[in-house]
Amino acid sequence: MSETEDSRRHTPDEDDPRYQAFREAYQGSKLRDVPFETMSGVPVEPVYGEGPYPGQYPYTRGVYPSMYRSRLWTMRMFAGFGTAEDTNARFHDILRNGGTGLSTAFDMPTLMGRDSNSPWSVGEVGRAGVAVDTLADMEDLYAGIDLGSVSTSMTINGPAAIVLAMYVAVGEKNGVARKDLAGTIQNDIFKEYQAQKEYIYPPRPSVRIVTDMIKFTSTEMPKWHPVSISGYHIREAGSTAAQELAFTLANGFAYVEAAVAAGVDVDEFAGRLSFFFNSHIDFFEEIGKFRAARRIWARWMKERYGAKSERSMLCRFHTQTAGVSLTAQQPENNIARVAIQALAGALGGTQSLHTDSYDEALALPTEKAARIALRTQQIVAHETGVTNVADPLGGSPYVEWMTDEMERQAEAIFSHLDDLGNGSILEGVYAGIENGYFVGEIADASYRFERDVNADRRIIVGVNQFTDGDEGQRDLLRIGGEVEDYQLKRLEDVKHKRDGEAVAAALAAVTTTAEDPTANLMPPILDAVRAYATLEEVVASMETVFGTYVEKAII
Repeated sequence: MSETEDSRRHTPDEDDPRYQAFREAYQGSKLRDVPFETMSGVPVEPVYGEGPYPGQYPYTRGVYPSMYRSRLWTMRMFAGFGTAEDTNARFHDILRNGGTGLSTAFDMPTLMGRDSNSPWSVGEVGRAGVAVDTLADMEDLYAGIDLGSVSTSMTINGPAAIVLAMYVAVGEKNGVARKDLAGTIQNDIFKEYQAQKEYIYPPRPSVRIVTDMIKFTSTEMPKWHPVSISGYHIREAGSTAAQELAFTLANGFAYVEAAVAAGVDVDEFAGRLSFFFNSHIDFFEEIGKFRAARRIWARWMKERYGAKSERSMLCRFHTQTAGVSLTAQQPENNIARVAIQALAGALGGTQSLHTDSYDEALALPTEKAARIALRTQQIVAHETGVTNVADPLGGSPYVEWMTDEMERQAEAIFSHLDDLGNGSILEGVYAGIENGYFVGEIADASYRFERDVNADRRIIVGVNQFTDGDEGQRDLLRIGGEVEDYQLKRLEDVKHKRDGEAVAAALAAVTTTAEDPTANLMPPILDAVRAYATLEEVVASMETVFGTYVEKAII
């Protein structure tokens, strides 16, 4: 075989109808104005190998025909610390430096539905994210940012409906209609019971709130993703890649079943569900996981849930590099880890990416560290050439085997959950939460990994091997007690100025709506936040109806 003939066998078969369909779809795409060639000037094709091709069911090779030739992934940088004004300044810095989307981290009291003046909040205000007590904080958080042109992600679950309502209200005050607001709210309550533990109410009423948000955004916010089904925290808790994949998609199937049971047609909402995966350090395993996720989701949505819209079958996802892989020892090594993980996300076809800052194992990221993390994404996007071709590793025997293996392991887990739920993944997930299945599986996987690290069967550079190096003083972002003092005064001022009767009436309406399972909670929650009811007040107005969840001890 000549060299020319050998090279042609890697290019698509021009007579394959699937390739012809791909070319037609690709030619209809608006491409970026850049040369699609190697550094040496060699032109490259948009795709290589065999079909199905990117943009074709089951989307293993990518959700769109042109992939990054048309649009790079959204470069989100997670930010949130101190007061709303502090984080707003960081947001503006990210946008000035080329970030294309905002991702908001809230402090622990906010995540747990507690106000800054709660006894449970002492010492935690503004520490691990931004403190948000009322609409006034949300107004400050996004001050000077055009919410009609920027995409915003908010990582919050238990009180997600309240925070979304605040965001809508800020848009209204700034003249941006809710239909023009674009972004994602995590709102994935199932993984809270499985891994992260930031829940408030029991699972079933919590899912009722999620379905109310799905209904509301389906009709009112066409550019908004009401649930970002998150495997990230499942992986951070210690799961394997296959467990992360399976638990995440199973939670997605459960939300689909819940929304359909609530009377929403699958094609009215499924196209705006999104996913959030971890990109860990085992390079090829992560790429196989991402490719398998698209294939599994497409097949299940079409064959099990009867989706007819192509958009409902697309598994579009955000990726974040693995925070749990960052080391406090020799933290500069984390820059290399993050770069490799970011590359895996890009080669796996992510739609959005956040790169961790190298100092996050020690504290919230400094401005310098956050900028290096963003530049890492930009180097992958603009210097490596991986954005020139869709699914560059597709066709590799190892990558294809890894994709198949991820799918095989995931399907075994789905089968178990289906059995637990007597033919319902939703009921299987409820059962798996109640009987400790998810917690136990993650704990076992975490234990096995840590045992291998402690026995030096797995090497963590700078931790259990290659430990010599300068461990000198480092500049860290430190949140002082003055943040909590400021936030308490801010909250007191807002409560003093608001109309107390209007607040009480709005909160009573939330409680009344919670008592009616056929009513949607979003409109009264919106009214409550517009009246400057606090986060904890709105939470409590539903807690009287729904109760509080206490996890069972599993021995």
